[in-house]
Amino acid sequence: MRQKLRVAAYAICVRDGQILLARSPAWDGTLEWVVPGGGMEHGEDPYDTVRREVEEETGYRIEVTGLLGVNSSHRVFRNGFGPPVDHHGVRLVYEGRIIGGELRNEVNGSTDLAAWHDLDAVPGLVRISMVDIALRMWRERPATGRLADALD
Repeated sequence: MRQKLRVAAYAICVRDGQILLARSPAWDGTLEWVVPGGGMEHGEDPYDTVRREVEEETGYRIEVTGLLGVNSSHRVFRNGFGPPVDHHGVRLVYEGRIIGGELRNEVNGSTDLAAWHDLDAVPGLVRISMVDIALRMWRERPATGRLADALD
């Protein structure tokens, strides 16, 4: 079985009771809201990753104001008739503050729309579970950087 490790960095940006999210198509084409961020490039520091990814997906430049936590996922995926892939994802969640840029949609990327949403409206959005995990980290600020019951 092939093993794959993916490290990614995401930013929770909240201002005036709203959260910045990006929209991305799921494997089946369903449009889902995601936390801005994504995979590290080889040799890239996660701090630089989160700043790059937020700008790519939303048009905003951010200041990283803190590391909220780390979340892991571990799954085995089947890709058609190929061998299964043992996938381990490590996701760093930062808090970010907008310091420049303008809201815009990503072109030819992994997302198609960026928007601010009222925090109270998030439960009604079609979203990936990482949105809820990251929001809990932002609200609870776990001392260990880990939500023990939030294994995804």
